[in-house]
Amino acid sequence: MNRFGHVTARILNPVAAGLLAAASLGAQETIELPAEDRWLQPEFEHLYRLGTMTGADWEQFGNIRAVAFDPAGNLLVLDHQAQKVFVVDASGRLIREMGGPGEGPGEFGEAVAIAVMDDGRVVVADLSRRGYQVFSAAGEYERLVRMSGAGTATRVGSIRAQPGADAIIGVPSLSRQVLFTGAAFAGPIVLPKSHGIERTILSGDVGVTDTIAMGWLPPTGLEDMSEGEQRNFAPIPTFFMPPFSPGLHWGVLKDGGVAFSDSSAYVVKIARQGAGIVQILRRPIFPEPITGSVIRAEKDRRLRTMEELDPAGTVSPRSRAYIESLEFFPEIPVIRGLGVTRDGHIWVLRRGDDPVSDGPIDVLTPDGRYPGSYPAGATTLPDAFGPDGLAAFIERNELDVQTVVVRRLVGS
Repeated sequence: MNRFGHVTARILNPVAAGLLAAASLGAQETIELPAEDRWLQPEFEHLYRLGTMTGADWEQFGNIRAVAFDPAGNLLVLDHQAQKVFVVDASGRLIREMGGPGEGPGEFGEAVAIAVMDDGRVVVADLSRRGYQVFSAAGEYERLVRMSGAGTATRVGSIRAQPGADAIIGVPSLSRQVLFTGAAFAGPIVLPKSHGIERTILSGDVGVTDTIAMGWLPPTGLEDMSEGEQRNFAPIPTFFMPPFSPGLHWGVLKDGGVAFSDSSAYVVKIARQGAGIVQILRRPIFPEPITGSVIRAEKDRRLRTMEELDPAGTVSPRSRAYIESLEFFPEIPVIRGLGVTRDGHIWVLRRGDDPVSDGPIDVLTPDGRYPGSYPAGATTLPDAFGPDGLAAFIERNELDVQTVVVRRLVGS
């Protein structure tokens, strides 16, 4: 074994609706995976940690937005606060910096995401410039590729390189920031109706974007707001989804396809450019219905969190009323996260024993094999996978300071 291993209408039965939608998309192969877990025991070699209080000045990160590995195993860290990309070698030694705030060539206005191409070139999504800044493998600025489209709102989520192509893949509806043009205030707000998994070709001066697949975006309630309210709240619709709504979890496969999950059921879809969804992987692990006790426990957890964040240890009446008025999605999704290793294995993070905890991580292959699962607590889902078993994890210490840990998976 290798090292690593819809519509916006309200749904009465999200699981059944998701499976019916998947089944109606055309000629697809559905693979039923076994129900019984086969336990694996990962063996990680610790390599280095960045961002410690005793570290160098450059690694006192303000806000780590993304991490990625290049083909040589060097790690790139995008610090959103510093507006810089730091590149370190296999020992954690700083090799170079890219960017920095500014308006000149190779400087960033609002860098929000990074991707590393097969040849080592680095693509930085710069939201305020509505473009992708491209750097050579040696860190030299090459050019700016403008984002396509003339919409009133520009959204950029995380991005990943598409293997074998001069292109990146992203899901704009998962953006944490939105850039509005002046026209946004002259007409109605256009809300995303689904999660478009998009490919953008970067070979020209302007990116050419098409859609690989459409993922389901649950109702947010923004559709019922007035135009004025939408202007205030519409930029990030995913912030307004009911608690426990299914998220879109995705990763790029080594053949350029995409693996993603978008429902509360255990369903992983494989999509390819020009063909849409071609394969569905399912395990008979089912979502749990929301009960009154689950709702009460989640509201209490949110109240405690707000108390901990407030220096006075109190929750304002307005905040308390908001939490008490929350409407919940009717099921607790099975899948909490998904990643794809460099050799093409799909890691699927399941829920834990309680609704907000992480459970086991299943290892799947795109052709429908199930090598096994890592038990809950054996490892977290990496934030980036690299060559030769490398994995990077963004962690927070007891002071809420971000650090990056790099490990190598040497056994299973």
